[in-house]
Amino acid sequence: MLDFIVFTLAMGALIYGADFIIKESERIALKFNISHFVIGATLVAVGTSLPEMAVSMSASLKGSADIAVANVIGSTIFNISLVLGVVFLLAKKINPNRDLFAKDSAWSLFPILVFILMSIDGKLNYVDGILFLFLMAGYVLFLIQSNQVEEVDDDLIKEEFVWLKTALLLLVGFCFVISGAHFAIDSAGNIARNFGVSEWVIGLFLVAFGTSLPELMISIKSALKNNADLAIGNIIGSNVANFTMVLGLSSIINPLNVDLHANFFDITAAFIVSLMLVFITANKLYNKSAGIALMVVLALVIQNSLI
Repeated sequence: MLDFIVFTLAMGALIYGADFIIKESERIALKFNISHFVIGATLVAVGTSLPEMAVSMSASLKGSADIAVANVIGSTIFNISLVLGVVFLLAKKINPNRDLFAKDSAWSLFPILVFILMSIDGKLNYVDGILFLFLMAGYVLFLIQSNQVEEVDDDLIKEEFVWLKTALLLLVGFCFVISGAHFAIDSAGNIARNFGVSEWVIGLFLVAFGTSLPELMISIKSALKNNADLAIGNIIGSNVANFTMVLGLSSIINPLNVDLHANFFDITAAFIVSLMLVFITANKLYNKSAGIALMVVLALVIQNSLI
């Protein structure tokens, strides 16, 4: 009973934290004439990738390379198939002001291709980690140079921008989101064990799903507010941050062994959903049909992993 209460409170913290982050991100966008997409792909994306970073860096310190790598691969699958699938199903209308295919779709594929090339020798070392961090820096520079000015919430235009207030509310929002994800993972794990679910299944799905909860909550809130640019930018940016910052820092701390053959299905699934995102942006399929297709792929991935 206690685990159910903790899980409910954790989800509440995620929702309220997501609301704080979205509002204050819009204030920053308004202050500096920065697009929702760029804010979503940088500030929000890095913030919501902190759970993955904490899990993978901790696993690296403990020599658990499989957890560190599987967390990133699993989060990529959940971020695109589940999170974007939910966004497409919930949003009333999605018409991004930014040409996502021409400007950003490559970034959904490039990091995973670099990861595969780096992993051919069976290991990610500190040199690979440094290259990953340079890739993240290149992504941020690209976003700054391709920035577009967009309209933000009219109510925010009337409010005076106060740095201290915005910084504090952002901090509160990120604390709520990250702590909410942490307690949601722990409580859900206890609930699963009480129902006799194996530790392997909990580790494979719960960690990746749990660390994707911040992206899920923020993207749902964005979709309901018809701010799809921030939601899609958050997902692409989070996946870039997961491969570059999370794996980069983790491999600098301790070399990570990667068995491409043993993990072929999971890595292929992550590549396929990334390819689907490129296809969706190329054809502007921002609709419920695309959401259902992504959900079907997620169901197939889960079914295959549980067999």
